[in-house]
Amino acid sequence: MGREIETKCIHLESEEDCIKNYGAISYPIYQTATYAHPGVEQSTGYDYSRLQNPTREHLEKIIATLENGNDAFAFSSGMAAITMAMELFKPGDHLIVDSDLYGGSIRLFRNVSEKNGITFSRVDCYKEDVETYVQDNTKAIYIETPTNPMMNVTDIRKMAEIAKKYKLLLIVDNTFLSPYFQNPLELGADIVIHSGTKYLGGHNDTLAGFLVTKSEEISERFRFLIKTTGAGLAPFDSWLILRGVKTLGLRMERAQENAIEIAKWLKTQPAVTKVIYPGLEEHLGHEIMKKQARGFGAMLTFQLRSKEDAFTILEKVRLIQYAESLGGVETLITYPTTQTHADVPEEIRIKNGITDATLRLSVGIENIKDLLEELERVFGELEEKEW
Repeated sequence: MGREIETKCIHLESEEDCIKNYGAISYPIYQTATYAHPGVEQSTGYDYSRLQNPTREHLEKIIATLENGNDAFAFSSGMAAITMAMELFKPGDHLIVDSDLYGGSIRLFRNVSEKNGITFSRVDCYKEDVETYVQDNTKAIYIETPTNPMMNVTDIRKMAEIAKKYKLLLIVDNTFLSPYFQNPLELGADIVIHSGTKYLGGHNDTLAGFLVTKSEEISERFRFLIKTTGAGLAPFDSWLILRGVKTLGLRMERAQENAIEIAKWLKTQPAVTKVIYPGLEEHLGHEIMKKQARGFGAMLTFQLRSKEDAFTILEKVRLIQYAESLGGVETLITYPTTQTHADVPEEIRIKNGITDATLRLSVGIENIKDLLEELERVFGELEEKEW
């Protein structure tokens, strides 16, 4: 019987590494660029840290275990990981991608991938008939679920069935839920992407990205690419992510508890016209989430009456900080129009539902009483301003 995920966050199935490293409980940081050879045509298993480093390798094993994959690859950022995934494709290839993605992904596809001869169909994968967009040169379906920032939920099993039918790759960005709440490989995905900067690291103190797969063929390709491009995660940053992952389960549970309470509270506010959180029963993806995930996460988006309301809230928050990342222990509020999706063309933002009155909340692990007091103060001042 395999270990539960909370334990997997802390321990690999094999405890040999602890013995090899003098019993060190915290895995050592191998801060070295190169490795001495014991003799001619002999190796310790490591030759040069661009190829592999013991600290990074240990982290990759942990992440592969959490996602139930055969292999994982740690990169210098989430965008470095997505860029590497795009290296699987060649000029003339076509991809079906969700229309509501993180702005950096959209920017990469429009300004780099398209320049390299790859074409895209942008589809609302959670509601459109994705199969009708498959072309002779289609090679993959790329989704986030839930999406950033509109929290659309796509049925991963359904996408996997389409991908298998047409011999396509299914690539799933699992950043918002983390492997603690969702495992796309178990649902039929071929590649899982994470911005490790977010929930895996959990402390807003480093950048990282991951690709995870069960396929030996894809694994071999990524291993070649990561050593060739030099985009691997540095030893110290690998150690920071290892440290963060140890508390992943505790953080995800607490943040989700807080998010549910805040979503319910926001629904009572006159200034809020819509609350978008999959944990609410009225969310269109609520039932799908219950089938394919173990939780609803701690990300939520809400719409206000006006741009002025949004700006007032951003100016008034103090405990909740106005910043554009997510997944850390701190609660952060983001204005997608000028932050995460600033480079996304206006017509795409509007089509996806991102207006100048949209705010995104990454709920942290603070005491819920303090978070609600902060929101009550800010929204109270907002209503006073209205009068």
